[in-house]
Amino acid sequence: MHSFVNYLKKRLQQPLPGRDVQLKMAPEPVGNDGPTRQMDPSKHARQSSVLVLIYPNEDMELEILLTLRSSDIDHGGQISFPGGRSEEGETAVETALREAREEVGINTEQVEIVGQLTKLYVQHSNNDVTPVVGYLEKQPALSLDTREVEEAFSVELDSLLGKKNLTVEDWNLRNLTFKVPYWDVHRVPLWGATAMMLNELLELYREFKSQKESSG
Repeated sequence: MHSFVNYLKKRLQQPLPGRDVQLKMAPEPVGNDGPTRQMDPSKHARQSSVLVLIYPNEDMELEILLTLRSSDIDHGGQISFPGGRSEEGETAVETALREAREEVGINTEQVEIVGQLTKLYVQHSNNDVTPVVGYLEKQPALSLDTREVEEAFSVELDSLLGKKNLTVEDWNLRNLTFKVPYWDVHRVPLWGATAMMLNELLELYREFKSQKESSG
């Protein structure tokens, strides 16, 4: 098992970076009259989960699995983790594994659950999302449900650490101008809720690398 995963198992049981790190990748309204992002879930928020799946490539560099959602579903045409809404009686882990199996054909019996990142409320869809971190020993064979997923691809964690792939642009979202940070690692920008959740994982990866360097 990769040493970062062993580190992460213990680290996810401690207080996490949380919202402060998530918000670094949140779109911000330009000017003072824009809406403030709602981080606390509504009373009627739906519970959802995503699977943040980590695995080594042939060079033993860690990658994460991302999907491009089909254009005719919620958040269509955007990059996301495999995931969706919880069914009645499901735990967050059960939802994340079921959705990954249904959307991209992951053999979830082989997935080792590492822990959970900080939940993120997505007001636009009224979903309170739990990011569940899982680990596979090798890159998985995939079988996409094209009704939900147009494409699946991997991104090395190290490629997200440097600033060369990080961009900030002014976008028009719902008739307002926002400064939107995103990673330019695909033909579609990696932004929004997925980027916010991913940024917490990257913060923990930075911690791990820093400790590894300081220990020699």
